[in-house]
Amino acid sequence: MTSRVYVLAQFKPKPGKEAELFEVLKALEPDSYREEGCIQYMLTRQIDHPSAMRNEYPVVFNEIWEDAEAWSAHGRRQQIQNFFQTQVEADTGLVADVIVTAYSDEGHDFDAPVFE
Repeated sequence: MTSRVYVLAQFKPKPGKEAELFEVLKALEPDSYREEGCIQYMLTRQIDHPSAMRNEYPVVFNEIWEDAEAWSAHGRRQQIQNFFQTQVEADTGLVADVIVTAYSDEGHDFDAPVFE
């Protein structure tokens, strides 16, 4: 078990804006990889495959951070805040909706004491 944080940031682009959004998000990768605590920051796009379903969120960042503080620091960076202000919150942005979820590899009560 680790203190790592696994993040999926899923983006639903506005109609006809998927390719443009992908390029804007791709530009965030290089600086993010230089952040302290960043283990993985990989942008992916949904593909057609017989074993997979499609959804409305075809552009996804797959992130792994050393711990919750490293991920929080990432969110405080001006580049990330600017992306959310200009592309998610602004009416002129490329994003119709976003879902950000965080996960742990630690089970529930994994370090609880064992009583016999």
